[in-house]
Amino acid sequence: MTWQMETSHGTNSALADDAAHVLVVDDDHRIRSLLERYLRENGYRTTAAKDVPDARASMRGLEFDLVVLDIMMPGESGLELARELKDQSDVPILMLTARASVDDRITGLEYGVDDYLAKPFEPRELVLRINNILRRRETDELLPDEVTMGQLIFHVARGELKRGPATIKLTERERDFLRLFAQRPGETIQRHELSGDDSIGNERAVDVQINRLRRKIEVDPSNPVYLQTVRGKGYILHTD
Repeated sequence: MTWQMETSHGTNSALADDAAHVLVVDDDHRIRSLLERYLRENGYRTTAAKDVPDARASMRGLEFDLVVLDIMMPGESGLELARELKDQSDVPILMLTARASVDDRITGLEYGVDDYLAKPFEPRELVLRINNILRRRETDELLPDEVTMGQLIFHVARGELKRGPATIKLTERERDFLRLFAQRPGETIQRHELSGDDSIGNERAVDVQINRLRRKIEVDPSNPVYLQTVRGKGYILHTD
């Protein structure tokens, strides 16, 4: 899509009352206007702020489902606001940046930024990223706080597996698997859902990961009680 300078300032009144509300914070008037218009066209309610103080003023009277935040602005930077927001709330943040350095991205992630998008960007990509962030947030809200497997407790949000006071070390892959199983206990998870790929090689890699995970959660990994195989389909997690 080619961004045009002209912008039509429609109101949010035509949008559903439960449409996600996005705060756009950017000192560039052209970008703010374009993003407001494009987000409205894609079903979002929008409010725009030209800098950090303006954003704070908007947030005093309104609640937002997501903040699109420019990193470089006159006065206080977007990173400063991101750190402040994450100290006070769990609102997701998508950071816009003209910087491509790894250090800047790492700093933002340390402050709690959920995603980055480098300028210049396609508005369609912005909408896709916003959709993904909000979808992940909805999924996270459906997750239980913890699941129990015998003497083991998996704390879902922290991704922490414990046996009594002892923490059992998990790889990132194992943590992702357990979160997916915790989201759908008692339901068969197909191999391709775990692999993210339909290839036989990747599905075999899933089998290897499952075997390693069983060694950490089963008393007898060769005769699993909790993480069982559903022949020809995938795996299922039974919890207490």
